Amino acid sequence: MLSQYFKSPSHVQLLLSRPGGPLLEGFSQYLEQLGYAKSSICTRIAAASHFLCWANREGIPLPSFNELTLERFAEHLSRCQCQGFGHQRRIVSLRGARMFLTYQGGISTRAIGFTALAADLESVQFFAFCQWMRQQRGTSDATLYNHGIALRDLFRRGDDLGKLNAMDLRQFILEQSMKKGWAAAKHCTTALRMLVRFLIAEGKCAAGLEAAIPVLAHWSLSTLPRYLQLDEVERVIASCDTASPVGQRDRAILLLLARLGLRAGDIWHLRIGDIDWKDASISVSGKNGRQTLLPLTQEVGQAIVDYLRQGRPRTDTDTVFVRACAPFQAFANHAAISIIVKKAMRRAGVVCSSRGAAHVLRHSVATSMLGQGASLQDIAAVLRHQSVATTQIYAKVDIAALRQIAQPWPEELPC
Repeated sequence: MLSQYFKSPSHVQLLLSRPGGPLLEGFSQYLEQLGYAKSSICTRIAAASHFLCWANREGIPLPSFNELTLERFAEHLSRCQCQGFGHQRRIVSLRGARMFLTYQGGISTRAIGFTALAADLESVQFFAFCQWMRQQRGTSDATLYNHGIALRDLFRRGDDLGKLNAMDLRQFILEQSMKKGWAAAKHCTTALRMLVRFLIAEGKCAAGLEAAIPVLAHWSLSTLPRYLQLDEVERVIASCDTASPVGQRDRAILLLLARLGLRAGDIWHLRIGDIDWKDASISVSGKNGRQTLLPLTQEVGQAIVDYLRQGRPRTDTDTVFVRACAPFQAFANHAAISIIVKKAMRRAGVVCSSRGAAHVLRHSVATSMLGQGASLQDIAAVLRHQSVATTQIYAKVDIAALRQIAQPWPEELPC
């Protein structure tokens, strides 16, 4: 199989003779099934061979390969002097090693987003922080990914984090607050606080430095939910080209958001087994992990069927919605759903905030129901809110109801 990708028989023999060489045959077939081009397969095979040689030299057995092994390999790449592996870019080598671990089952496809971020940051300090968070707090890769996104600008500076002082921390939060929404800025403060605690535990920062991180003010129900009018929602859905696989996928995603009010994370996690075609229902796991059965309407169900039959690439993953380009796997994270919605809004000429575009359609479901006379209790049930208090914010956009309770402006009566 390797001879299909490498012209030199001696090079093929060299690859097979190295530690773990025979595994590369199956790995090449795996990459071909994912739809990679020949050149991409060659670079990933070379990276996997490098990874296997390094692991053999470090005495790491194949069954113990996991995310931590990949992080150690990333640290090795920053100072690699290995002979016989050319000058492959560090991020390319790390991607190939990550794909090999996915093939071997040592890393889940859900962890790909985190390891891709780690490869992008190329920060030894980020790897050390992640390892400490796992060991001391049992933090998941999903949470570490979010922390990495929040602190990305800080890690990319390449500064010695042990030299951070109170002014640096406040300045970083100020910079992030000016270019992000409240929720994202709040996450920055949480992630930064955890990073400082790690630095304190490592003896790199003075104890109590985390107290310098400001707390962002936020008042409940102080904002208005962002939503689209009914005709705008229909224009966004109609903007998808159903003659193309991508258009079929995107239309199904938009309908799940606009008709059922799902969250972006619900769609990202949706698996084929979660759909009961016989009972026309769909099982969704909310933010609290609780399973909820929702009715699958004819329109939404038909859109999913069209995508599964005509648009979805052949792949072993059971995730309903997958990437349109190789590798044909689940999206790296739920942010990809919002990107799809954002592009559809642009095609439709709908002007709306680009932040949390997927949630705008969820808000639109609620405001549409409210305009048709639904109660807050009914809306809370559809949106799967545990408390009606969470749903109360939509009362602020019910203009007709607000007019009924609005008091006249105080003025003096004429004599």
